[in-house]
Amino acid sequence: MNWQIGISRRVITPQTPVWLAGYPSKRIPDGKIHDLWVKVLAFKAPDGTCAVLATTDHMGMSKIIYEGLYARLQQRFGLERAGFMFTFSHNHCGPVLKDDLVDYYPLDDEQRRLVAEYSDWMVEQVIVAVGEALGNLQPAQLFKGEGLCTFAVNRRENSEAVVPQLRAAGKPLKGVVDHYVPVLAVKGKDGKLLSVLFGYACHPTTLEPFNTLCGDYPSFAQVNLEAQHPDTVAMFFNACGADQNPIPRGQNLELAEGYGKMLSAAVEAVLAKPMQPVSTGLRTAFEFVDLAYDEVVTREKLLPVANGKRELHVRWAKRMLKMIDAGIVFPKTYPYPVQAWQLGKELLFIGIGGEAVVDYSLRFKREFGPSAWICGYANDMVAYIPSRRVWEEGGYEGGPHLDEYGRPAWRWAGDVEDRVAGAVHRVVQQLRRICTVQR
Repeated sequence: MNWQIGISRRVITPQTPVWLAGYPSKRIPDGKIHDLWVKVLAFKAPDGTCAVLATTDHMGMSKIIYEGLYARLQQRFGLERAGFMFTFSHNHCGPVLKDDLVDYYPLDDEQRRLVAEYSDWMVEQVIVAVGEALGNLQPAQLFKGEGLCTFAVNRRENSEAVVPQLRAAGKPLKGVVDHYVPVLAVKGKDGKLLSVLFGYACHPTTLEPFNTLCGDYPSFAQVNLEAQHPDTVAMFFNACGADQNPIPRGQNLELAEGYGKMLSAAVEAVLAKPMQPVSTGLRTAFEFVDLAYDEVVTREKLLPVANGKRELHVRWAKRMLKMIDAGIVFPKTYPYPVQAWQLGKELLFIGIGGEAVVDYSLRFKREFGPSAWICGYANDMVAYIPSRRVWEEGGYEGGPHLDEYGRPAWRWAGDVEDRVAGAVHRVVQQLRRICTVQR
């Protein structure tokens, strides 16, 4: 047993009628399909180095929540920033959170109060879960493997209406995808499966629109795995799926259940075969890199938006104007979180913020090799993070949509991929320097 591993989970299903996140409308939950969870995996290497991964069934996570949570974890448990990764599945059937997509929802004062109260309660559950995981460390071994699941579709290149026809005819779909399913198995002394962490690059937007609390296909996959492996905690992370959708979609719950079965079957196929042991050793690195805005907003350009017809943009523009009137000078950049963990010699786990398009995972796996796993929804929702290709093409993921995320700009500057990739290379190089020093 070359690792100490702690595992915990807590229910984070709202007990009050907090609206559902993910679409710019009033969506009052009418019940739940299953509970929402925060799940925690704590790693401790023989030299005492620790790292904690927390996964949730939320749509996004604001910088304010992340920073407040990290400050409390650092104070209570001594966690370094580089050793804590807070991920969210990007589920669109979970609750709105404080300061995430701040102008997106038509919240009234009562709903703002409920959102704030729920967010504070949720943070408490995460802190308790982290404490439980750090408190129940036990000897374990880690094993890694990779599978395949094919329901994700590049939504920029394929019309939803024609995808079923193309599939029925056996014709290929267009656009880049990442159908890779990374799987990390945690096994105890007797070889019993204690936890399984798995990822996939696809939006959890099968149920559109849907007003019942649930976790979409990622939660159904986790439920399936936990049913097949009693006392095992299954955990999901979303890879770089910002331009990927499950197609077909709709209000049919069977679709989400079906995609969940496909994904859990892919994980089971990996677990059923010999997996690669992950050797001892843990190193962590973190950096905030400044992503530049293409153009910061001005009063002149905000006024027609504030008098426009789309309520979301009106709310954003009026808030921006109010800030300008208060004398606030908008920053020209945004601090973007980039993180990397090296587990043994076999696994490089990279976490980047926001909604990164699939080009990032394909690039980093090409540059760092098959040992690299990329989590694209880590620590801060930020905004869509386009590659240079997607930025040049424009469209929803690459065009002027930062306003929807509450940023004081419409679009990133064209060097966004260069800045993100540069930061990823720097944190990975930092891990390698640490390894050289230790040797």
